[in-house]
Amino acid sequence: MKITITNRLRELRAKYRMSQEELARQVGVTRQTIIAIENGKYLPSLKLAFKIAKVFGMKIEDIFIYNEEEDSSSGSISKT
Repeated sequence: MKITITNRLRELRAKYRMSQEELARQVGVTRQTIIAIENGKYLPSLKLAFKIAKVFGMKIEDIFIYNEEEDSSSGSISKT
């Protein structure tokens, strides 16, 4: 099973006209951390994810999207 986590940070920053620097300052990290999160190179800690969600007034799961995909090479897995 392949697990991926994507995010809507770039979209939300654009909607709220917020720079990477401004978001970074509000949640207490560097701009480079925000860039890495947006590009899927870094998964934030739970604490940081909560801080980001609070900035946008949203739930974590509305910003960070958890995806499970079956690995086609391992056969089918049934969930009960």
